[in-house]
Amino acid sequence: MNPIPRIHFAHLPTAIEEMPRLTAALGGPKLLIKRDDQTGLAFGGNKTRKLEFLVAEAKEQGACLLISGGAMQSNHCRQTAAAAAKFGLDCILVLAGTHQEEPTGNLLLDFLFDADVVWVEKREERDAKLQEIYATAQESGCKPYLVPYGGSSATGALGYAFAVDEMLRQGIHHPDWIVFGTSSGGTHAGLALGQRVFGYRGKVLGISIDEPEGKLKRNVAALASDASEKLGPRIQFSPEDILANDRYCPAGYGIFGEGEREAITLFAQNEGILLDPVYTGRAAAGMIDLIRQGFFKKDETVLFWHTGGQPALFAEKYQNDIL
Repeated sequence: MNPIPRIHFAHLPTAIEEMPRLTAALGGPKLLIKRDDQTGLAFGGNKTRKLEFLVAEAKEQGACLLISGGAMQSNHCRQTAAAAAKFGLDCILVLAGTHQEEPTGNLLLDFLFDADVVWVEKREERDAKLQEIYATAQESGCKPYLVPYGGSSATGALGYAFAVDEMLRQGIHHPDWIVFGTSSGGTHAGLALGQRVFGYRGKVLGISIDEPEGKLKRNVAALASDASEKLGPRIQFSPEDILANDRYCPAGYGIFGEGEREAITLFAQNEGILLDPVYTGRAAAGMIDLIRQGFFKKDETVLFWHTGGQPALFAEKYQNDIL
């Protein structure tokens, strides 16, 4: 396997816990949870695994500035800002929305980590603004590093390829299914690559947060293929190799509904585990619905991979709708 730049700062391995009360409440397969909400950086989350590789690459290239973008309550941006602070790098975040006089949730933390926030009115305007800021930074003499949305590049995806190896080394019976939320595709691609490289025999099912299934599968297959070259000879993934379900995202990104509310409540009241309104809430809602439909066999084991995001529970947009 090729040597890969990595800075170890996540709290790994994250725990795998049984969820017996939730299993009983749903009357379905045995449920486990992988606690990547506890990766340690700024309330944790899945982006921390990716940032171990992304920050290492940035530092190797001599960068002094991290630039990234996302939604106003982006978990990725919060962890990117924290990583920049931890390693003495400047950080500029391009967020879709408007200036907030009283920031809450992830946005409050972005400011606490001293990130500069640049606002764009629409999500579609972010790419152009990111490129503009990148070009300006280059001209100023401070070498910038553009962290992709969600940390989802071939480099970032490596975080979840190695996470599969970590899971397999934790000594549990191999779960029949891994279920998680997927959007920008880096976590999904890493898990698919790790499944192939480290010999995980179960199935990897991504519950789409906002992307159509066909587009998501193509994106994930391309990312997994590109990431494989960083480990050794290229492994060519096709969209047919990727499992995804887009039935739970028609409401759109960040729209909080009854499914998310029920999932958050069930996890909280049965296991004392907090989900978030955008990603894990929607992914868990999908898993719960699939259990009720009989999609999983009663004697199977399903591992829900918790990707973090709890600060959004305290965002003004959601805090009055949770209960």
